[in-house]
Amino acid sequence: MIIYAWIFCLIFMGFLLLFGQMTWLKKVQELLRRTEEGMDQASHLRALENRHRLMELRQRNSIWRRMEDTLRYSGLSRRFPGCTAEKWIAGNLLMYAGVFCIVQVAGGNVTVSVAVTGSIAVMEWMVMNTLRFLEFRSVNEDLLKCLNFLGNYSLTAGEITSVLGQVSKYMEEPLRSAMEECAYEAQITGDHSTALLTMAEKVEHPKFKELARNLEISIRYMADLTTLVDSSRRSVREYLRTEEERKGMLREAAINMGLLAAMSIFALLTVDRLIDESVWKILLQTIPGHLAVGSYVGIFFLFLRKVYGFRR
Repeated sequence: MIIYAWIFCLIFMGFLLLFGQMTWLKKVQELLRRTEEGMDQASHLRALENRHRLMELRQRNSIWRRMEDTLRYSGLSRRFPGCTAEKWIAGNLLMYAGVFCIVQVAGGNVTVSVAVTGSIAVMEWMVMNTLRFLEFRSVNEDLLKCLNFLGNYSLTAGEITSVLGQVSKYMEEPLRSAMEECAYEAQITGDHSTALLTMAEKVEHPKFKELARNLEISIRYMADLTTLVDSSRRSVREYLRTEEERKGMLREAAINMGLLAAMSIFALLTVDRLIDESVWKILLQTIPGHLAVGSYVGIFFLFLRKVYGFRR
């Protein structure tokens, strides 16, 4: 009887622990569900607020807006429609915390953990800016073609958004999505001005933004927009010519950076053979070495910032 009593107690405790764990998991799932709904609601409310400020031509700069712009201009929000600024920041924080803990468990000290986590953050920044650069280059290649298509239409204020929808079929991303959404929004809401202003904010290109805003200003006066398109075409050609010159300057800077890196490595290898102490040990384990490495890293990041920032 004692054995049966023990077996009954163990089974009872097992079921009790099982149901308790299931209840705990349900609470965690409910918490995650409420958190996700809260983030989605916050993102939706902020989008409505952005549209309201857009109509009033007042844009407030914040970390959420900068994050949304980064996701939009890199094309991630288009490829992953459910990706919002809240989810992206929360996911990044969890990823960095996980990497930090994994490195700590693997035996690394705090300095190594911070260095690994920082390296991942830098690589993510480079990937995001590379995606933005590719999107910007795609707009550069399609913008003049878009203006040429628009020039084939006798544009009037009432049909400009529908024409944009027709022309979008011949464009590549991100222009295609931006123009299609503009035409759809104008058709649904009937508000052509807000649709054009919203389209301007979806593409990171100064000339495209200028074109969209000029179209929005012009349709208020019910004017023929063919002259505006011709003027924009000339402006884009001049912009592309200037950008080619800037690209040439960046190529020269890249060559100089390559020469500087090659000469630095050659000098370090030469010094390493001339002295008894390892030059790599001096660089990695002494304060002057740290300052030298930090200077080179700073110069490199300034160059990357210039490369990625030429589009602005």
